[in-house]
Amino acid sequence: MNQRSKISLKRTIILALTFSTSVIWRPVAAQTVLTLEESIEVAKISSPDIRKSVLNLLSNSKSLDAQRASLKSRFALDVTPIDFSRSRVFNDLFSTWNTSEDYNSFANFSISQPVTVTDGTLSLNNRLGYRDNFSEFQDVRTKTYSNNLYLQFDQPIFTYNRNKLQLAELELNFENAQLNHAMQLLNLERNVTQSFYNFYQSQNNVEIAQDEYDNQQISYEITKNKVEADLLAEEELYQAELNLATSKSTLQNQQVTLYNAADDFKLLLGISLEEDIQVRVDVNYVTQKVDLNKAIQNGIDQRMELRQRSIDIERSQFELVKTNALNEFKGSVALSLGIFGDNERLTNVYSTPTNQPRIAVSFSIPLWDWGEKKARLAASNANLDMTKIDLENQKNDIVINIRKVYRNLQNLETQIEISQQNVRNAELTYEINLERYKNGDLTSMDLNLFQNQLSDKKSALATALINYKIELLNLKIQSLYDFENDEPVVPQKSF
Repeated sequence: MNQRSKISLKRTIILALTFSTSVIWRPVAAQTVLTLEESIEVAKISSPDIRKSVLNLLSNSKSLDAQRASLKSRFALDVTPIDFSRSRVFNDLFSTWNTSEDYNSFANFSISQPVTVTDGTLSLNNRLGYRDNFSEFQDVRTKTYSNNLYLQFDQPIFTYNRNKLQLAELELNFENAQLNHAMQLLNLERNVTQSFYNFYQSQNNVEIAQDEYDNQQISYEITKNKVEADLLAEEELYQAELNLATSKSTLQNQQVTLYNAADDFKLLLGISLEEDIQVRVDVNYVTQKVDLNKAIQNGIDQRMELRQRSIDIERSQFELVKTNALNEFKGSVALSLGIFGDNERLTNVYSTPTNQPRIAVSFSIPLWDWGEKKARLAASNANLDMTKIDLENQKNDIVINIRKVYRNLQNLETQIEISQQNVRNAELTYEINLERYKNGDLTSMDLNLFQNQLSDKKSALATALINYKIELLNLKIQSLYDFENDEPVVPQKSF
């Protein structure tokens, strides 16, 4: 086979590879087109992290409701319909054995009311009973009804209010769960936005690659016609074929990247991997006025992480109170006043009532704990100081991150303006050189350089626009202020 035949065979193979799949890689009309807002809403419903966050919020909400319910009046009824026993014991006084039978039936009704202010408990109790007793010693059977009605108040003293502290802890837990949920929503918005724009950029790269491929086809046809008319050397056709094959390979690579980005995006949204989707976005460049001082101040005032650090400080203070109560000197006071009556007939049970006042004061006095309380207090104070340091560091991090985002936005504004001008220049340059190529004043290799330059500038502009959108979202998350809509971000509360 001579050299010319080898060249012709090579050209035939390249053309076959180029055109055999030319239809396959063109964009296919999508069944579902999603905007960024729609994507975020879909992710909120299907995201496992959001579902867990909602369940955590529900759990804390119900725990708080349960604690509040426990501070209301409690009604209880205890009933013992049968309590029978028979026993034989030795009576030392009379030196004889005695068999006795005892049958009891009673019910106890109580109303207890926790006193949140003092951590005491006020209760009203009524115990109604019936007793049937038989003693073999005296051959006596006694049947009586009895009723004991009394009001009682129990109050711990010299200690902290446990009910109030527990309620405050649960309220903080619920608030913290709300903050976590709002932060999860913002993080979800950021993740979906980044994946959304990554998918969009892949779509855009495919379109750019497709435009380049179409231009290469035009260039190839022009070169082919000129070679057939003996206006160009045959080597120019070989170069045009290689350029066309290269652009086809680039288009295929970008299409594969798009498929991968689509799978990642669908996985994040929790939709079927078999569903055919596209995204629609307006990335037109609109400069947003960003006030750095306003962003920083709003971030310091509204960032949920700072409130969480404050909650951690309050929890540490609660822990300090509990630790201080370890091996503490404490006491309790019990007061009760009631009447007791008994009679063989139920209606006469209070015919001769008996008053039953009661007062009791008790103290718990620790003597020696080998330094346990002192050591635990020192550890709790150290934890409290660390939490305060975390709060200050969090504030500094917020300020620094907002400043970084602000600088990035300023830089991206400049980069976008430069990229826009570069695209305009690259388009004009390509059009001019395409005419030069048609007139035979430029080689196909030189024209390919201008085509690659145009593709690179378009891709750079799309990247800069997307980065600007993402940085705006980042500023929104960092400062909790939406400068696009000029309004603060209100954390969403589901409960």
